[in-house]
Amino acid sequence: MATIQSLGIGSGLDLNGLLKDLDKAERGKLEPIERQIETQQVKVSAYGKLEGALSAFQTAANALNDASLYQSLSTSVSGDAVQAAAGSDAAKGQYAVTVHNLATAGTLATARIDNLDDELIDGSETKTLTLNFAGQDSVDVDIEPGSTLEDIRDAINAKEDSGVSASVIYDGEGYRLTLSSTETGADASITGSNFADIVNATLATDEVAGEIAQQGQDASLEVNGIRITSASNQVEGAIQGVTLNLAEEGSSTVKVEQDTRAVREAITGFVDAFNSLKDTIDELTSFNSESGAAGDLLGDSAVRSIESRLRSVLSGGVAAEEGGFAMLGDIGISLKLDSKNSLKLEIDEERLDEVILNDQDALSAFFAGDSTTGGLAGQLSETITQLSGSNGALGGAKSGAENRIESLKERYVRMEQSIEATIARYRTQFGQLDLMIAQMNQTSDYLFQQFEMMNAQLGRN
Repeated sequence: MATIQSLGIGSGLDLNGLLKDLDKAERGKLEPIERQIETQQVKVSAYGKLEGALSAFQTAANALNDASLYQSLSTSVSGDAVQAAAGSDAAKGQYAVTVHNLATAGTLATARIDNLDDELIDGSETKTLTLNFAGQDSVDVDIEPGSTLEDIRDAINAKEDSGVSASVIYDGEGYRLTLSSTETGADASITGSNFADIVNATLATDEVAGEIAQQGQDASLEVNGIRITSASNQVEGAIQGVTLNLAEEGSSTVKVEQDTRAVREAITGFVDAFNSLKDTIDELTSFNSESGAAGDLLGDSAVRSIESRLRSVLSGGVAAEEGGFAMLGDIGISLKLDSKNSLKLEIDEERLDEVILNDQDALSAFFAGDSTTGGLAGQLSETITQLSGSNGALGGAKSGAENRIESLKERYVRMEQSIEATIARYRTQFGQLDLMIAQMNQTSDYLFQQFEMMNAQLGRN
């Protein structure tokens, strides 16, 4: 049987147009699936946004769940003589510090050389430059034959743990190799070298006998009248747990006290993170009665469960010993409706400052407790972990939406394959119809011609 390459040629019917219309109508069956996939994708995105806000709140809660936060100390310094930093074992108190002199490094300058290009090391053998120190072993540096003053400098600087830093300076008349101790203090001072013994003596033009050395010195200071010396300007141990960095000669007062600022910032961050989480929830569950616009998670049961669980922990408080804090309200934090009728945390600044200043031990027991989940912050962190887990309200809702997307995509593929098969069947049927009509038209034309011929013959007779 003959085939028709283009639908409609044989029959004269717009079969291609009809097939396109049928294809469009069949593909309309995919639109509901596409809308369902889009709806679930919007939900997954919304759950991700909620998950991020929950994670930020958990991070803020974890900061309060660290008992060391409430025992941290800070230093304040009046005067420019020193800077100070307190460690975890510092002792609270006030200390008068007087810096008499700073620790300095020792220096040494060699004899003067007229020309930088002069080869100072004669012969063909490597020579040894020995550097001597006041309170430590000497250091040997190999110097190659033919070395200039700059080559000697480079060899010293290339020597690991040489204890000195070398440079070349011009003093107005010639060039000198200068050495500076890398450490401060009297014992680290470089006291001399055998430079004059290993170089070509005829090239050394300095009339000053020997080398020019300047002794390094130890720092000298007093802490509350007690005399202290230090080889370094960074002094540890003069005040328990405090590192002093000596800046200049003079007097300073160092105060070591409870670090109320760090605790205040952690609590404020906790309140801000919860209120930000609440803003995210309000946005995702909003409804505008005038425009009809709705949040992506309006009426979502997972969101209601999350709010309920968190509110329960926040308002439930913790078990407290006598004189301790049991509820957020005890430290000046309360759940209140804001101007948009949203339940958020609010701080009584005066009360919170009083608690932070006077009772950080009780504050630590309230937020951090005596175990990882014993305090309010630990309970909140554990609750968020449960909510975000695979079996939690948020984790389950998110994974459920993701699974529905995968299922809908598979359904979409199956539907698309079915539509393609249907259209292919229509195309075959239309091709057969086109061929059949074409054959019928040919038969009709043939019969018409035969009848015309018969009529013509009858007319002649």
